[in-house]
Amino acid sequence: MNIQRSFLISFFLVVLYWVIKLYEPFLVVITVAGLLSIATYNINIYFRKLFKNKTIAATISTLLLFILFFAPIIYIITSAGEVINRFDTTLVDNTINYIKNLHPQLPDTLSFFQSDLDKFIKSLDLSSITKTALSYLASIGKNSANFLKDMLLILIFFFFTTLNAKELSGYFRTLLPMKDSEIDMIFGEVSNVMSVVFYSILATAIFEGTLFAIISIIYGYDGLLLGIFYGFASLIPIIGGALMWIPLSAYAFANGNYTEGIVIALYSVLVISLVADTFIKPMIIKFINNKLSNVKATTNEMLIFFAIFAGLTTFGFWGMILGPAITTLFISLMTMFKSIKEKGLDI
Repeated sequence: MNIQRSFLISFFLVVLYWVIKLYEPFLVVITVAGLLSIATYNINIYFRKLFKNKTIAATISTLLLFILFFAPIIYIITSAGEVINRFDTTLVDNTINYIKNLHPQLPDTLSFFQSDLDKFIKSLDLSSITKTALSYLASIGKNSANFLKDMLLILIFFFFTTLNAKELSGYFRTLLPMKDSEIDMIFGEVSNVMSVVFYSILATAIFEGTLFAIISIIYGYDGLLLGIFYGFASLIPIIGGALMWIPLSAYAFANGNYTEGIVIALYSVLVISLVADTFIKPMIIKFINNKLSNVKATTNEMLIFFAIFAGLTTFGFWGMILGPAITTLFISLMTMFKSIKEKGLDI
């Protein structure tokens, strides 16, 4: 390695350090926007072919992202203040007292949990629950300005990344020390896997949230708000929507609306959890896999859910996107490297 090459590499690393330092506050935002543009790459290509104009295609893709993903979150933020203003602690008090007086008995097969359940019910405290609930709502309002700023920046970066997708792809091709066929293999697999994951999560959250919104509206609740909450809760494995329908059902029972509580519980378990989760959700994923991707992705659902948990823990809200994206990216790269090795290709 000659002196000139050593100098150029050293100079590049120094400049790279200061570029990262300069844009450090925006790295997560830029990364999220880039990953979303990769996840929606196929549909953006479809819009380009349909309208014969990359600006129109990028604009429609950005509007769809805003409407389907960000608009519901904005509704939650704007509703938080209203919920705080009309928050009635007597409603929580009635629900807690009802649960405490219920004395639920577990079946013999689960009797070893009985003492823990009794301790948990006795530990329920109105003041602490109210304080926690209000603190969560207050934090939503407090951080809403930062979130809206991040959301705006993501939409801007997403638009320009999507607008110049082909140009950026071509530029990075010239930088990577790999053959075009190898780059196509890796990018194609990563794009398809991320697309299936992103669209599947979005579609099932909207579908299950809509189902819960219907039963909520029937009984006079804010169906839109509860449906959005249920959609996000449905992303959590195992417990998922139970975080929404159990409190709502318990609230109905506590106020003497036994039929309402039973219907909400049965509807949530049978219609949403059993029918939707067991039968319709796999059909949605299969449809998305067949229609929106060229390579049939086989991503373990539980791994994706765990990646969401890990992402939320590490990166906060945006980890919902970063966690699955990083995980699927890593798995896809490992799979592609294995495939390249098996085929005897040079890396």
